[in-house]
Order: sequence, then C-alpha cells, then structure tokens
Amino acid sequence: MHLWFVLIIYNLLFPIVFLILLPGYLLKVFKRGNYKSSFGERLGFFSLDKEKKLSKLEKPIWIHAVSVGEVNIAKKFINSLKILHPDRSIVLSTTTPTGYSIASSSNADLIFYQPLDFFFIVKRVFKLIDPCSLVLTEAEIWPNLVNKAYQNGVDVSLINARLSNKSSRRFKRCGFFTSPILKLLRRICIQEESDRKLWKNLGVSTDKIFFTGSIKFDRDNINPPNEISEFRNLLDGLFEGQQRSILLAGSTHPGEELMIGKKFKKLKNLFPDLFYVVVPRHVERCKFLYEEFSKEGLNAGLRSQLDHERSHLKDNNTIDCLIVDTTGELNAWYHLSDIVVIGKSFLSHGGQNPVEAIFAGKPVIVGPHMENFTALVSLLKKNKGIKQIDDSEMLSQSISEMLYKPEIADKMVINANEALSCHQGASGRTAKLIMPRTS
Repeated sequence: MHLWFVLIIYNLLFPIVFLILLPGYLLKVFKRGNYKSSFGERLGFFSLDKEKKLSKLEKPIWIHAVSVGEVNIAKKFINSLKILHPDRSIVLSTTTPTGYSIASSSNADLIFYQPLDFFFIVKRVFKLIDPCSLVLTEAEIWPNLVNKAYQNGVDVSLINARLSNKSSRRFKRCGFFTSPILKLLRRICIQEESDRKLWKNLGVSTDKIFFTGSIKFDRDNINPPNEISEFRNLLDGLFEGQQRSILLAGSTHPGEELMIGKKFKKLKNLFPDLFYVVVPRHVERCKFLYEEFSKEGLNAGLRSQLDHERSHLKDNNTIDCLIVDTTGELNAWYHLSDIVVIGKSFLSHGGQNPVEAIFAGKPVIVGPHMENFTALVSLLKKNKGIKQIDDSEMLSQSISEMLYKPEIADKMVINANEALSCHQGASGRTAKLIMPRTS
C-alpha cells in the first residue's frame, strides 16, 4: 500500500516537474542540435531498424548509464559480462548525447536513449526490450522503471553504487518516499566497505548489499583508446616532428580554461616547448573559448581544424594551444599528455574523476574543490599519488616542479596506481553477482 501511494504521488508530481524543466531541455535542443535525433527514443519510439534488432535479442540484460562517467563504467562492466557469457545479449541506455557517443564504442548489442520515466512510456519500452535483468549505474533509480521491472519479475541491480554522506542524509529525510523504491532492488553493489552502513540506515537489508569495489577504479578489461595513434600523428604534423611537453586541462568549467591558460603563458618563458591542450566539459563553449584565448594573446587552434585544415595549422608555427571541440576524446588526449590538470576543482565545486588520467599513466593536479571525490582524493593524497593545491597560485609551481624533475611525476603515477589496486577486479566481481539469476 505504501509503495502504491508513493508511486501515485510521484506520477502526479513528475509531469509537473517535467513541464517546468521542459524549456531548459528545448533550449539544449536548440543549442546542441543532436538532442533532436534522440527525442523519439526518449518518448519510447524506436526506429524500425532498432526495433528489428531488439526483436532478435532474446532476453537481454538492460544496463542504464546516465552520461560519460557512468557509460565508461558500463563499458568495463559489459566487457566483464561478455567474458563470462559471450552469447548474452546486452542493451545499453544513456541520457546525454556525449554519453551516447562514448557508448557507441562499447560491446553492447544495442544503444538507445533512456526513455522518460512516465509509466506509459516505460511500459512500452519494457515490452519492446523484454529484459532478463535491469542494471542501474551509481545512482540512477527511476521509480516507474524499477517498479515495472519488479512487477515483471526482473532483477534490478544497482552497481558501483554511490552514496555520499550528504546524499545519504537527503535520502533519509525523504525516507517515506525513497524506502519503498529501494526495497524493490535485488542487490546493491557498493564501492567502499564503509558505504554498507549508509545503505543499511536507509532501510536496505544486509543480504542485498555487496562490496565489490569501484568499477571506475578497476584496470581490468581496459583497452587504450583507438584514437591515440591517429591523434599522435595529428600532433606530429602540427609540431613538425619536434618534441613538445603537453599540459592538458580536462573537463574544465567556465573560467578555469583561461586561468590555467594565463599560468601556461608564464610557464612558456621557462619551458618554450610547452603546449596547452584544453578539453572543456561542455563542447558548445569552445567557440567562446577560442575568442577568449585570442583576447588574452593565446594563439589557439581548434581540434576540428586538425582534420579539415591541417595544412593551415601546420603553416601557423605560432599555435601554442589546442581547444578540443569534438566529443568523446578526453581519454585519448590523456594518453598523449605529460601533465593533467583536472577541471571543476578550481573555480567550480565538486571536481571530476581523475582516475582515467592516472590509468593513462599521467601525473594529476587537482584544485581545492574535489567534494564529489573526497574519499578517492584522500586515498591518493595519503599515498602521494596526486597533487592537490589550495589555489591557482600554486599551479605554476607544481607544473614547473614536474617538468624540471620528471622522476617526481613518474613516482606519483606509480603511487596512484598502487593506491587504486584494492579495486582491481571490481568489474569481474560485479558481473559474477549479476549473472547467476540471468543465465
């Protein structure tokens, strides 16, 4: 009775919230354009080609991953599932265009945009897919989707479950509404053993909580991006065969690109061969960044021009920084860099995941605001596997130190990988938990 009351309230409020947020969504459609192609799938209408493919998949595992970070987790998880059961069909849903782009390189049999959580849309999509298992990544628990799976006798698993102290308190305050939905989950695979208590406090029974480690920090089944050699050739053409040291700023937010760029300008006086690559979190900001860099006296090129106007850029020997205005390439650029600065940690709060850069074998610098990765950064700092600085003024000093003494950077990378070794095999452990009831 409690569950049905919660679902009634949810289904009354969700359309209202959706209508409030709709103008923002339509604005994104206008700005990004690529949202348009996904609109039908979000309403539960697939192309004839996708419906045909679905009809050939027998009881697939349905995995949902919101955006870039979650999709990367899903990709590793899918690889582990395929190792255990190569013939098992897997479909992968995501929410954002960038997530969709990255998902395209996964081993999933079909990729689609996650339908909106209206009960009639969920009902239609569930009938089309007819999954044997539903797997949600990190924190994506949609009430109608979870309830529909439960009604159909489909196991629902939350993998790489993420629950901070702050979100735990928020869940607990809303326990009347969240508790009945959480009880529908068959299993919750947690990243840290210490998280077990947080989930128990939310009313999740102990027999549903499994410590598997973080898939995000698991090096198993990770293959270097295919684009590395292609991008290296592009840079060789741009640098005319000269050896350059690359400073990369990844997943940056407004203001951080120019702040780091100003430090880069000063560092160029000491290190003439230094080159600056910036990969903004939101690609639609790149044209603005290009103009902003020009005003500051930074001669920038756009990544897209390396494909279409390579000869022009090559003749322009004054290019000293590159703005990556193409999506889904951050990991490849990590592999080509020498020092990585993580965005959203200086002028914005929360930070971004530094693990991809560490796995690429690069020393990582973060700012003071890594609130979303407190436990991770604490572990890495304890093992001297990351450099966290209090403000931007310390950035030049930290970069200089690593360029003058590469052995410091090398040792940092070794320490970081040793610190993350406890998560080794997390993807495989999680896959083994999911598979028994789906075989």
